[in-house]
Amino acid sequence: MKKAMDLLRDERGQGTTEYAILVGVLVVIAIVAIVAFRGRISELWQAITDGINSL
Repeated sequence: MKKAMDLLRDERGQGTTEYAILVGVLVVIAIVAIVAFRGRISELWQAITDGINSL
């Protein structure tokens, strides 16, 4: 019983787990933003490509 209680109180991996969740949320936000602004991003990349090619 004491061993089970010690495992419940162990917080050594808590920071790593929080960072993993934060990174996961940021990845989801980035994917949603890319999908939502796909047309505008495509126009931006095309403008950049045209600018580079005109040099």
